[in-house]
Amino acid sequence: MEHPYLFFVKLFEAIGLGHWAHSNPHVLYSWVVIILLIILFYIPAKALSMIPTKGQNVSEILISGLEEFMVTITGEEGRWLLPVAATVFIYVLTCNLLGLIPGFFPPSANLNTTLSCALTVFVFTHVIGIKYHGAKYIKHFLGPVWWMIPIILPIEIIGHFARVLSLSFRLFGNMMGHELVLGILFFLAGAFFVPLPIMALGILVCVIQAFVFFMLSVMYFTGAMEHAH
Repeated sequence: MEHPYLFFVKLFEAIGLGHWAHSNPHVLYSWVVIILLIILFYIPAKALSMIPTKGQNVSEILISGLEEFMVTITGEEGRWLLPVAATVFIYVLTCNLLGLIPGFFPPSANLNTTLSCALTVFVFTHVIGIKYHGAKYIKHFLGPVWWMIPIILPIEIIGHFARVLSLSFRLFGNMMGHELVLGILFFLAGAFFVPLPIMALGILVCVIQAFVFFMLSVMYFTGAMEHAH
């Protein structure tokens, strides 16, 4: 969808990189998300104190909530997965919410961004499987009895690659649909009053979609950790 005005795209136009910025707004605004998260999380993490600030309190509540939810799925063994799972959730959530700010583009409304996140989860899932089971991880794809291997193996392979499509297209479709609705309302009714209910609903959509991505990722990680049946 062509946006009428994107702040950082106009900024890149001013320095002679307008063509690239118009062609790759998802990359440009992914950089914005990365810089924003560094400012919000990494830099304050270097200044943690026993007397927490408001920002530290919010961060601790968010991370501890994600950790406890994840442990209910993975068990205590899965706590070490928190950095990856929480990073996925926070990055996707920030990408989603960015589109609610006028002049900003949500990177998750582009299939390239959602596909890259899905591939990261896909690869890490199998890294976990190999870490826990070594060469025996192949048993996850072979089924319970040897004579069912010709049937089970193709189904399992297709099912695992379908996870990439499921994760990427679900997030992309929802965020692009929300962007299209907002764009139509902006065009028909102006930039303020009519789109406000849709933007309020959009906050809920952004949170739900990020949480679904996070939950499915954790479930895939858990499946790789378990022994084959």
